[in-house]
Amino acid sequence: MRTNSRTLDEKIADRDAKLDALHAKLTEAVEQLVTGEDWRHAMEFAARFRARSFNNSLLIWVQHAVAYAEGRVPDPNPTYVAGFKQWQSLGRHVMKGQAGYQIFAPVTARMASHEPNNPDSWHRLGRGQRPAPGEVVRARMISVRPTYVWALSQTDGEPLPETPAPKLLEGQAPAGLWDALADQITTHGFELRLVSTSDAIGGANGLTDYLTHEVAVRMDMDDAAQVKTLAHELGHVILHGPDNTDAAMHRGVAEIEAESVALMLLAAHNMDSSQYTVPYVSTWASRIEGIDPVTAVHQLAARVRTTALGILDKLDTQTLPNGNPPGLDRAIARSLESAAQPIPNAAHASRSTVGGPSL
Repeated sequence: MRTNSRTLDEKIADRDAKLDALHAKLTEAVEQLVTGEDWRHAMEFAARFRARSFNNSLLIWVQHAVAYAEGRVPDPNPTYVAGFKQWQSLGRHVMKGQAGYQIFAPVTARMASHEPNNPDSWHRLGRGQRPAPGEVVRARMISVRPTYVWALSQTDGEPLPETPAPKLLEGQAPAGLWDALADQITTHGFELRLVSTSDAIGGANGLTDYLTHEVAVRMDMDDAAQVKTLAHELGHVILHGPDNTDAAMHRGVAEIEAESVALMLLAAHNMDSSQYTVPYVSTWASRIEGIDPVTAVHQLAARVRTTALGILDKLDTQTLPNGNPPGLDRAIARSLESAAQPIPNAAHASRSTVGGPSL
């Protein structure tokens, strides 16, 4: 009978190398996505619809709620809103019978001053009036006026550019993986809470609360999506407590790390989460100021890898095969546990080799 001569260190090194290659693939996928034309158009579009003032946001929210109650819009929450001509410039038009939402628009005027640091020195320029030589000109809001905007669902026409959306995983998860991940969450002092829908946790799939030490996961998803979410939240539990200043200052850092950890944990169990992970990581990476998305993902690789390896080392689940028949590694482990006891069949024991986790 031929024996497997690979040592535990060799198998661990092989697993580590495969995790490194997996993260390299993630980085390459992010690069391909964020450098594409569709992504650029979507980002340019989103930049034109930056958040409005708090007062206008409240006005839009209240009026949209009325429109939803009256059946004039299909969704309870507004997404993009724009003026009549703005929608026309995007190839869309307001549908007949749709009333706009009234908000306040700023009224600006040109102001000029020889002493810009002196608040009392500014004067308003009339229409067509040119500033005096040496004067500094700035636009200032002098009042507001009512105007109207319409929500996306109140318009029809050309589709808007959209970034690829993460797709929830479907199907079953490997046996025992949920329980194994849940055990690690409770070991870190967090209580696992199951919620019926995302409404209970602000529309998210999962939520980690460092104040209450709770991890919540929505249950109206397939098993595979639930386990992926649990792996993501375990990444948050281990990496992103209040003492992690980088994660606290840049949520994108925390989301990239947690989702990348989930990618590695699932890949080790022969589950492909790239349809969710790649667009998710790409979106958060593009929101970190002062660094391009690819560099952001690359720079976080070391912490992601270390965390994923630490979690895998504590799991007692079946990962991808390392060349041994199914169940042999566990048989080897049982043999090692009993090594200190007398071995009745030494010939059989001599055929055992050290097993270890691998991708």
